[in-house]
Amino acid sequence: MQAVKKPKWVVEKEQAKRKTASETVWLFGLHAVRDALANPAREKLRLIVTRNAADKLAEAIAESGMEPEMADPRRFTAPLDPQSVHQGAALEVKALEWGRLADRAIADDDRPQRLLLLDRVTDPHNVGAILRSAEVFGALAVIGTRHHSAPETGALAKTASGALERQPYLRLRNLADAITELQNMGYLVLGLDGEAEQTIETALEGRKDQPIALVMGAEGPGLREKTKETVDQLVKIDFAGAFGSLNVSNAAAVALYASLPR
Repeated sequence: MQAVKKPKWVVEKEQAKRKTASETVWLFGLHAVRDALANPAREKLRLIVTRNAADKLAEAIAESGMEPEMADPRRFTAPLDPQSVHQGAALEVKALEWGRLADRAIADDDRPQRLLLLDRVTDPHNVGAILRSAEVFGALAVIGTRHHSAPETGALAKTASGALERQPYLRLRNLADAITELQNMGYLVLGLDGEAEQTIETALEGRKDQPIALVMGAEGPGLREKTKETVDQLVKIDFAGAFGSLNVSNAAAVALYASLPR
């Protein structure tokens, strides 16, 4: 009996899934490595440290149960970019799995329900800084797209300074679909745009008790047209003048803070 041939799209989907499962990330720097070692949800594969770094990370290494590989500081053997400021510590890990948007968009405590959505923000340093701000201001998650957004990398983790281990960072297939899903869950979705007529403060007057999602565009091009059409309203940051005058990570922090009840 002849086997039924799988459709091409099924084969491609299975290949992509296997590729994702086999991919690993090298985290580096004392802070990023320490926090990843302490994270029980993080699948850890290989730890390379210098003697000095091993001493500084001794407690975290012991608690993780990992057996570190010792490296000479002059010939650090981890496969990192030569420009990486690794501080003598590198950890190979699998990317974190944060689950579905619906699972992350509902708070399990009494904090205001806030989400940050990123439309083509590809710079890992910006995304790392946004994760830090999201953690500080209590956002439930940061959401990007599978394509055209920064994946988990060592540079992102180092800039996030530990927040990557604690702050949910979801990368979804389609941002417009995610916005619509949130709107159906009762979220007010605001897109940040320097050309908008209303400020974020004015738009949220009397509405800060609602679940609110803020969509940030990449520096330069800003939000895509499809995104602008899908959000509930476009808003700007009051004192920024031209929105481009604020780095996207700073703008995300300001917008998130402005959205919180005070």
